[in-house]
Amino acid sequence: MSISTITAFQAQQKIAEGAVCIDIRQAEEFLREHIQGAVCTPLAQLQATGLPEQAKNSNCIIFYCKSGGRTGSACNQLVALNTEENREIFLLQDGLNGWKSSGFLTEKNQRQPIEMQRQVQIAAGSLILLSMILGTFINPLFYVLATFVGAGLMFAGISGFCGMAIFLAKMPWNKV
Repeated sequence: MSISTITAFQAQQKIAEGAVCIDIRQAEEFLREHIQGAVCTPLAQLQATGLPEQAKNSNCIIFYCKSGGRTGSACNQLVALNTEENREIFLLQDGLNGWKSSGFLTEKNQRQPIEMQRQVQIAAGSLILLSMILGTFINPLFYVLATFVGAGLMFAGISGFCGMAIFLAKMPWNKV
């Protein structure tokens, strides 16, 4: 069995008929913004525990993430979760972004911090840009900072350990 992709308009109709939306993003992403009535069950949790109770009782499930990339990559894993022959499962085309671009509303909580990955990208990019400017106009030794940040990002990608993310997690704006 495979999973079909449906548009936001089709998904909205299925939701009105009782379909359950499952957001496979991390909890902090879900808390910041999600489709109203969706259930947050990150992909790792789905793999470990299976479908949430709301979905087990539904004959239609719609999986989504932010842009459709994660759900598309996990398609085979999501198919394996469907143990009922009569249950329809779908992927939301373009994910939450597709939902919003179709004009449908989401539940937002701007008080929630932005995702940690984006915080790391902003911090690393800012440090590299700053070191390039300082290295060009003040002293070339500032280029070392860019090298250090780049090496840290490379290490984080290889090892899965990101010191910058740990540091940023301790910032006051992430203490919600």
